[in-house]
Amino acid sequence: MTISTTTLTTTAPDGTALHSYVAMPIDTPTDGTSPAVLVAPEWWGVVEHPKTVAERLANEGFVAVVMDIYGDGKMTTDAHQANEWMTQMLENSDELMNRCRVIFDAVASLPQVDGARIGIAGFCFGGKIALDMARLGTPLKTVATFHGNPTPITPAAEGKFTAKVLVAHGAADSMVSMAAIDGLRDELTAAKVSHEIDVYEGAKHGFSNPHADDRARENGVDLGYHADAAKASWDKMVRFMKGNL
Repeated sequence: MTISTTTLTTTAPDGTALHSYVAMPIDTPTDGTSPAVLVAPEWWGVVEHPKTVAERLANEGFVAVVMDIYGDGKMTTDAHQANEWMTQMLENSDELMNRCRVIFDAVASLPQVDGARIGIAGFCFGGKIALDMARLGTPLKTVATFHGNPTPITPAAEGKFTAKVLVAHGAADSMVSMAAIDGLRDELTAAKVSHEIDVYEGAKHGFSNPHADDRARENGVDLGYHADAAKASWDKMVRFMKGNL
């Protein structure tokens, strides 16, 4: 499939410019619109990996948008800088969720997008973002997370969290515990949210990112790419999105 890429620029409530990366199929279906998948990136920002994710999703027929959560296109491969930016956003969760909603609304309004068929794939920090958007009632149909932090801003509530959920977690993840994943399972069950949680043996935090080993060496953090888990979780996510969007 032939795809095109562009930038979707929106403005956050605090005036920050959000430059999200868009990849979309050039060949549109007969009704002229496609389902969309937001990509909520790891704490690094809009770096190479989430852009590649968006391009792969576009090749599967989705309009894919990497959310510029930090704004101004900020990105880094330095863990200290990434942690600083992430912490700033987490300490101002209202602004974080407002930025997410601005991007969601802009994507839903794109002429190439069927605004009733939008999902999200979140990675690490982005996994938390994806879940929190759904917890707050954003009309997402699907939420997929990869090595995501499940800690809620506000726990899921029955009837408010309407998306179906697919979670991919690494059994060797030292940053997100199995207890946290069990807590997410209990939370979603209590809210009657349709969900599936897959745990991949031997997979560390960041297992889906081919650059994880480099980031680990550069920063002294416990990350690791796991090719088998990356492929299995990706293939399942694509089926999940196609089956529910």
